[in-house]
Amino acid sequence: MADLVLPLGASGATDLATAGGKGASLARAVRAGLPVPPGFVVTTAAYRGYAAGLPERPRPEDFTAALPDDLAAAVRAAYSALGGPPVAVRSSATAEDLPGLSFAGQQETVLDVRDADGVLDAVRRCWASLWAGRAVAYRDRAGIGGAEIAVVVQELVPAESAGVLFTADPVTGDEDRMLVDAAWGLGEAVVGGLVTPDAVVADAATGAVRERRTADKAVRTVRTDAGTVEEPVPAELRRVPVLDDARVAELVALGRRVAALYGGPTDVEWAWAGGRFALLQARPITTVRDPWNDSRGRDHLWTNGNLGEAVPGTITPLTWSFLEIFTAHAMTTSALPGLRAYGRIGGRAYMDLSTASALAGLVGVPRGLFVRLVGSAFGRIPAGVRVPRAVLDRRAARRALLPAVREVLRTVRREKPHVAAYVEGNPARCAALAARVAGLDAAGLRTAWTAELQPLLVRASAMLQVAGRSDPRALLGARARLERLLGPADAAALATGGELESLGPVVGLARVEVGELSEAEYLRRWGHRGPREFEVSAPRPAEDPEWVRRELGRLRAAGAGPAQLLERQRVAREEAWDRLRREQPRRVRGARRAVDRWIRAAGGRERTRSEVVRVFGVLRAWALRAGEVTGLGDAVFFLELDGLLRALEPGADAPAARAARNRAVFEAYDALPPYPAVIRGAFDPFAWAADPHRRADLFVEGRPPVSADGADGAVTGFGGAAGVVEGAVRVLADVADGAALRPGEILVTTVTNVGWTPLFPLVAAVVTDVGAPLSHAAIVARELGIPAVVGCGDATTRLRTGDRVLVNGSAGTVTLLGRP
Repeated sequence: MADLVLPLGASGATDLATAGGKGASLARAVRAGLPVPPGFVVTTAAYRGYAAGLPERPRPEDFTAALPDDLAAAVRAAYSALGGPPVAVRSSATAEDLPGLSFAGQQETVLDVRDADGVLDAVRRCWASLWAGRAVAYRDRAGIGGAEIAVVVQELVPAESAGVLFTADPVTGDEDRMLVDAAWGLGEAVVGGLVTPDAVVADAATGAVRERRTADKAVRTVRTDAGTVEEPVPAELRRVPVLDDARVAELVALGRRVAALYGGPTDVEWAWAGGRFALLQARPITTVRDPWNDSRGRDHLWTNGNLGEAVPGTITPLTWSFLEIFTAHAMTTSALPGLRAYGRIGGRAYMDLSTASALAGLVGVPRGLFVRLVGSAFGRIPAGVRVPRAVLDRRAARRALLPAVREVLRTVRREKPHVAAYVEGNPARCAALAARVAGLDAAGLRTAWTAELQPLLVRASAMLQVAGRSDPRALLGARARLERLLGPADAAALATGGELESLGPVVGLARVEVGELSEAEYLRRWGHRGPREFEVSAPRPAEDPEWVRRELGRLRAAGAGPAQLLERQRVAREEAWDRLRREQPRRVRGARRAVDRWIRAAGGRERTRSEVVRVFGVLRAWALRAGEVTGLGDAVFFLELDGLLRALEPGADAPAARAARNRAVFEAYDALPPYPAVIRGAFDPFAWAADPHRRADLFVEGRPPVSADGADGAVTGFGGAAGVVEGAVRVLADVADGAALRPGEILVTTVTNVGWTPLFPLVAAVVTDVGAPLSHAAIVARELGIPAVVGCGDATTRLRTGDRVLVNGSAGTVTLLGRP
């Protein structure tokens, strides 16, 4: 026969189905040795026995009969075993205090019960509350049926003070901070919102108080002979901190034990009585933001086009900290407080098109134009998928947006004349600073961040914003105008020849090969560029003594180096101009202007971006030195910037546990395949990866995956670079696998960036999942005259190494001809 009553410390009380969420949680805490007031659980078996004679969906008023004799006797015995003290009687439903479902306040709590008959009556009231209107509505909204209920009876703590502890910041998800609310008397005044409590922010590792706000606490809840009552707080206590620094540290230490037991951020109700803390309740924080996944809880449309190319793969916490500073100054209008148009999904970078669309609408950009601009910069939005605009407080958003727009325009006007000088002088600045930080101690590293590195990053970011906005219409409109004038093939040929910075690494290798450039000079100029060049945990080519020789070997294997490809493209370009002069002489001047604007805008953006990447190399040098002086080693990359700066403070403990926890999260996300380029709604990367029918190009929450095959089975995307070629596919997951590539193969991969450029002379064509007309693969392929189809979404999952395909870079199609 199932137990009707169990002591809180009994092993059976840890079973959710037996003791409910609250009871099972407290039982775990008791068995872990945490300071939980003594008590017992009236189990779900007792509820089932009582409810057997009631309707399937009873009403609260149906719970009027006395408890069965055997149950009443068991409850009386358990209460007597406690010594007959005043107790709190609390509901413990099987669906409450769970991750994602707190049910806080949905069922009954009865305080200051002083005899056995009162306990029996309170148990009945708790059972009845399971069927109160608000509890039923809550379960219906959450899709929960068949709920049962247990009841927890605990000795009532005569609290001198009480409150709530959050073991992580419930707004930001920051687990380095614990938040404490504290008031005089019983905790009901805090939980019920009857008093404004003291608010304290403490360091989760040390318990040191970071922030404190002492409230004017007018009332408190206390026990009297007549029960619990509210009374005024004595004048001498109203503005006095409830917890001094030592007690805050003690409470935080208790919070660390609770969070470790429950395996994550926890909401703890506590009381102070008789010189010690008591743990009254503990439940997962169901509203905490996941700092690794910004898609949760919002019906927004996200894309990793452009961002996923610049910052591919899973991003370490330290890199993300730097990228947030970068974005605030390089994408000012996309990084407003509370209105960020970017974020992380499963640790990877995405643009929030819903927020971007809403912000664009505030300044009068029509939705249709916004979609076209998105297509050019970030990739095509799949058919049947719309961009839901974020819900904004329009007045507040305008107050934030319009000053930001004005500041961007002022910055462009002020800094535009200085971009060339900045690009010229930045290499020497970075080299000197990187050399200097290598010898700094902890104090010097903190000072260097504030005085030199942060200003260096801010300046570089602002310069990229200026370079990217110097002539924005050139990048977004010039190619379309050229295609209307000349057709796609000649337009692609004419829009080349601008000495693109992204070609530097491969052209430089060819110059090293013929003796025009030393290896040392090559690394000075391009040794900071690589496939994960914004990720500060990733080594740079300049750090690898064999990198240049290894890449030269690949270049020799290609048979046709970049010089030959560039010469072939130069001939195609001159032939296109000759055709234009011969067939449409009146259009030559307009075409020349469009081409010049395209080359000028693309070149300026590329050169400035290269210098931003160089700055990230200096940030890497600073982080590596911080790892040495703190003893953390490469664990520094798994700390947020604030945490690393705190670790550099005098006497600070190295936050190894925080770094280890973040590393584990990073590695779990990093082991997953590339996510879809377009995501709508809440996206769970692990559930998606486990779905054998998942789509690689698109995820829409609540919509079953449907094949995206074209009518003829062709893989489709953007025509990135004109030309038609037939060849064998080579699917590469990472540039490190480049040794497998054979000359003349069709490179198919998720995304490329400048780190892939040395492979381009080997291939007959390039096909990517992620990309747009302005993406790296498209621009570099055009310069080299290699056909490219970009932004396909699912090429890497639909094509296999060895497939025979026809790539049409003008039409944006890849047609499967045969499979071995």
